Amino acid sequence: MTKSLRFFLSIVFAAVSLIPASLLNNVVAATAKDLDADSRQALQVLYKAHPFAATISRSAKAVLIFPNVIKAGLIFGGSYGEGELLRNSKVEGYYNSVTGSWGLQAGAQSYAYAVFLMTEKAVNYVHETKGWEIGVGPTVVVVDEGVARNLSSSTLKDDAYAFVFDQQGLMAGVSIEGTKISLIKR
Repeated sequence: MTKSLRFFLSIVFAAVSLIPASLLNNVVAATAKDLDADSRQALQVLYKAHPFAATISRSAKAVLIFPNVIKAGLIFGGSYGEGELLRNSKVEGYYNSVTGSWGLQAGAQSYAYAVFLMTEKAVNYVHETKGWEIGVGPTVVVVDEGVARNLSSSTLKDDAYAFVFDQQGLMAGVSIEGTKISLIKR
């Protein structure tokens, strides 16, 4: 192993070791029951912070909710979280959310996100694919303050709307573009 590779790996190891253990403990829910409770609580937090999300939820065919995603990186990074697909308030499946990235980045953070699936086509795509990469397949609009101002229940024309919320930590920005969502057993 070259000196530069050894140095790089030691830096990556040091950065990862700085991630607080309390963040990692919450990423993988202990049981399906825990994940169900965390998901429902996260949706309530979302609806309180972004009331329009509650409006969208009434029109949605289903919602993918990831209540606790951890992102960490030092040049190379990644994120992981577990969530569930809810239809009519019933769990239709458990999923993980995985992202890899590289570039100018350093730090760790946690966040939650929900993807409201507005069409049967979008719900079927999630069920039928071995892993859905956001940005491929159904059209997903990430709703921020600017987008929310221009939306109403009559202008919801896209396949899916995503909200990122409850961000905590020391890393700038969150993007779910390129996130891979895959069915898991729970």
